[in-house]
Amino acid sequence: MRNPRRIWYALVAGIGLLAVACAKHAPQTTLKPEGPVGRKIDSLFTFTFWIAAAVFVLVEFGVVYLVWRYRHRDDRPEPAQVHGNTRLEMTWTAVPALLLLIVAVPTFRTIFELAKTPKDPIRVTVTGHQFWWEYNYPDYGVTTANEVHFPAGRNVEFTLKGVDVIHSFWIPRLSGKHDVEPGRVSRISMKADKPGVFLGQCVEFCGLSHANMRLRAFAQTPADFDAWVAAQKAVPGQPPTGTPAGDGFALFSVKGCSGCHTVAGVSTGTVGPNLSHVYSRTAFAGDTFDMTPDNLRMWLHDPPGVKPGSKMPNLGLSSTEITNLVAYLQTLK
Repeated sequence: MRNPRRIWYALVAGIGLLAVACAKHAPQTTLKPEGPVGRKIDSLFTFTFWIAAAVFVLVEFGVVYLVWRYRHRDDRPEPAQVHGNTRLEMTWTAVPALLLLIVAVPTFRTIFELAKTPKDPIRVTVTGHQFWWEYNYPDYGVTTANEVHFPAGRNVEFTLKGVDVIHSFWIPRLSGKHDVEPGRVSRISMKADKPGVFLGQCVEFCGLSHANMRLRAFAQTPADFDAWVAAQKAVPGQPPTGTPAGDGFALFSVKGCSGCHTVAGVSTGTVGPNLSHVYSRTAFAGDTFDMTPDNLRMWLHDPPGVKPGSKMPNLGLSSTEITNLVAYLQTLK
């Protein structure tokens, strides 16, 4: 009874693995591209996949047929021993070589098409940090973190840089993944067909919080993008003294936050994300937590505890200090 049980266990495990791939909601699938770059990559994948699938089916069918056809039988004599078959060996050398050539032609064509410099792009410099993404728009004078914005229907050119370890920038529905390496500058481009929100993340293991190094891309209408740029260029006002937000503003310098973070008109720290308009974002901490007062309180209470490997230390803040700092951060819209 052991062998049948093992077969059933293997069958159940196989069905389970197959079911995992049938998710209805898969925001980071590569099989539903929503931009021209993603479609080029998907077309090449589909073409290569069906060739590989055909080879797999033929080889497996041949193996099963030969095992069955020449299985051992008590009344069958020992088969004749044959050494080599020139025609067969030439065939199974030439056919794979031909298949590789067939795959190579569209592969090289796609590589060169993706390497072309786009016309009139939105230029964004992406810098990978442990464990968050920094975005700088040199043509607009805007710097933000984790959430990148651009107009739908227009090319975007990302200049990729790293400052600590190797990361990998990936927005699955819009483009392929690309390594972000310290000391090396590389470029990729993409375009979204229509407005929408596209999830992505770092896909090169980069430390304890690699899985928490996510990103969110907002493809907007041209008018919405211009409004976002205008809001990001505005200098936040200083909250009035004697209020929780005003006390939080004072704590921002006293507790050393200003040494690591930039707030326009207040501080120029570069260790952590730019916080000038942090509360205009939908998430924080590498796009890990939704931007809510409760999540900000949780974060300020113990950053390394909720995000392992975080370079933001536990400042030992009291409950009142956390309340005041959250109130101040809520003014940075």
